[in-house]
Amino acid sequence: MKIGFDISQTGQAKAGCGYFADSLIQALSRIDARNDYILFPNFGTSYWDPDGKRSTRTIHHPRFTRKVIASGAAESRQFWEEMTPDKENALGNPDIVHSNNFSCPKGFQNAKLIYTLHDLNFLEYPEFTTEENRWICFNGAFDASCYADYIAAASDYSRKTFLKVFPHYPENRIAVVYEGSRFTDGSPRDASIQSKLGLASNRFWLGVGTLEPRKNIRRLLRAYAEFQKESADRYPLVLAGGKGWLEDDLEDFIGKLGLSDHVKLAGYVSDAQLAWLYSNCFAFIYPSLYEGFGLPVLEALSLGASVIASNNTSIPEVVGDSGILIDPLKEEDICLAMSQLIETPLLREQLKRKAMIQAALFSWESTAKRVLDIYHHILDT
Repeated sequence: MKIGFDISQTGQAKAGCGYFADSLIQALSRIDARNDYILFPNFGTSYWDPDGKRSTRTIHHPRFTRKVIASGAAESRQFWEEMTPDKENALGNPDIVHSNNFSCPKGFQNAKLIYTLHDLNFLEYPEFTTEENRWICFNGAFDASCYADYIAAASDYSRKTFLKVFPHYPENRIAVVYEGSRFTDGSPRDASIQSKLGLASNRFWLGVGTLEPRKNIRRLLRAYAEFQKESADRYPLVLAGGKGWLEDDLEDFIGKLGLSDHVKLAGYVSDAQLAWLYSNCFAFIYPSLYEGFGLPVLEALSLGASVIASNNTSIPEVVGDSGILIDPLKEEDICLAMSQLIETPLLREQLKRKAMIQAALFSWESTAKRVLDIYHHILDT
């Protein structure tokens, strides 16, 4: 079997889609000794990384090759807009093509198309993103409902939501494919972030994710400001993640809350720095308003962090009973959960023990096996 695989978002400054594709293709390279893979550094009509030829994932193995399709964004869009037999030949005549970046090329005549469904937040909460991104994501999901031979949904919540929005899609052709954590207990940790931010181990709160409205950062900050008034423990709040959209004045907002000396914006950090933050935080807080899966939550659990997270969308599927689930719309819930961990050290230790047990239920190897089963299934049907 020859599998064409979208790695377009696995370059520098990758976020959710990129981490999924990057971790999955590495896991497939470890467990699949039979099939051939063609990696596409540029893929689809909606995403272009000018540095993708150099910075996207390379697998050093004879069965893994890379095929660069275009030299510029316009050429790439034109190529992927509509498949033809000549274009499939240019792709290397794959049996399977796996899309991971919301784009869904149409018109394949020989290859079967797998579409990774990350989430549909652009439909449920359109105010959380830009008009351009809503248009891109909706077109991709709609095209998938018409042309994808199979859909791999990041959670049961995403699967059910997709079938509700697109009831014409066959229910037997969409399945849950959970993600895994790229971190283990033995993952490298870069403690330079500690001195850079002036942190004491186990004496800071941690939030991780792209700075955008969906992550509910402003409610977290208001809850943290209230907590600061009530608690004698003045641990700083570290926010690690790159800049997204619609949060350009976040630093001004932090200043107006009187938190400039207490909130540390770490920006985009390396994996090793992030591993140190997860491993050494007092607790990880994730009050997101919407998640297709919630990978940072699983990453925090996998490194033994005590977790406070939202009780909505897919997050309870990831957390189970290993964290404190809160209503992300209620700042008092966030504040109360923080107080519980400060005032009840035993609760924090219990959650830390449960965290790694829960995280062990998810792994990229099991994800890769699930995906391989899907590849074989759709070629046999």
